[in-house]
Amino acid sequence: MTTQKKTLIIDARMIEHAGIGTYLQNLIPLIMDHFNVSLLAASENLTKYDWSSRLRVLNTFSPIYSVSEQLELPRKIFRVDGFWSPHFNIPILPVRARKRIVTIHDVFHLVFYDQLPLVQKLYAKQMFRQIVRRADRIITVSNTSRDEICRYTTAHREDISVIYNGIDTGLFKIKTDKSSAKQIQKKYGLPDRFILFVGSVKPHKNLKRLLFAFQKLHRRFDDIGLVVVGKYEGLVTADKEIAELIRNDPALQNKVHFTSVVPMEELPFIYGLAYAFAFPSTYEGFGLPPLEAMACGCPTIVSNIPIMREICQDAAYYVDPLNADDIAGGLRRVLEDQALRQKLKSTGLRRVTHFSWKESAEKHISVIDKLLAN
Repeated sequence: MTTQKKTLIIDARMIEHAGIGTYLQNLIPLIMDHFNVSLLAASENLTKYDWSSRLRVLNTFSPIYSVSEQLELPRKIFRVDGFWSPHFNIPILPVRARKRIVTIHDVFHLVFYDQLPLVQKLYAKQMFRQIVRRADRIITVSNTSRDEICRYTTAHREDISVIYNGIDTGLFKIKTDKSSAKQIQKKYGLPDRFILFVGSVKPHKNLKRLLFAFQKLHRRFDDIGLVVVGKYEGLVTADKEIAELIRNDPALQNKVHFTSVVPMEELPFIYGLAYAFAFPSTYEGFGLPPLEAMACGCPTIVSNIPIMREICQDAAYYVDPLNADDIAGGLRRVLEDQALRQKLKSTGLRRVTHFSWKESAEKHISVIDKLLAN
């Protein structure tokens, strides 16, 4: 006798976002055959995913973090076994699901609570309070994040499942197509030798101190550039101080390159072209870019914060993210020490084998199955 599949609605409105979008894009196609899945999303945002045609889409147009989502989502969620929110912006009204699952990727809004505008403070405090009250199971992406959830909320450790993110090693891998690599280098005007930064310009990504470190470094390595994957225009609006720093230093103007938006399929080539990858973030819930760099054979420098120690282990060179001199020293060491570079490449390639979306999906299925069986 065939067992009827459990019904599961997933809030997929953020599928086009960085971070959470990667999470949804990789997990939904791997779990959709195990459950009877419906998605909350705008259907036009799903058309590029071949698998989406096999799923029921509950057209939902409310912006995230909005009042309208609090009214629309409970109306759209029909009677199901489970409802899964992949972010902390959950419906605070009751929904017609027997069980509720919430993924918390980090507690940035609680860790940096004092630095937030009043509206964001009130929103974050209310949402995390509601998650603890309403979620039947919390999923998070690292042991570090679980520890922080327990520290900053009243959630109990036993109610939180840790499931690591994966890496798409079909995409992020050492590229042997030298012709395509040269074309991409020419397309973005990349120097022959460069340090790479991939990430947003939000303050905790720490681009400002990386630039200070690079200022110290380029006097000694005048053939090294710094490539930032992202839009310079975004920098101007997000952090005027960094924009001024670049504008007022002729050396930085000539050595710092912004690529604008890079299609995902071209990013592995840029990782492969880079002489080193720098990720001096002061806060992360997981941190995919260092693993992407490792998978592409790029020596990686990261912050010596707990989450990076957990994820990267011995496969990265660690620096103090609050000290530009230490960041510069780490960059210099990785640029000069060939034995260290080779060690970081080989340990990095081994480390990424521990992060698979297939394994992540299997663990998500196991957690949700167990919850819905009760």
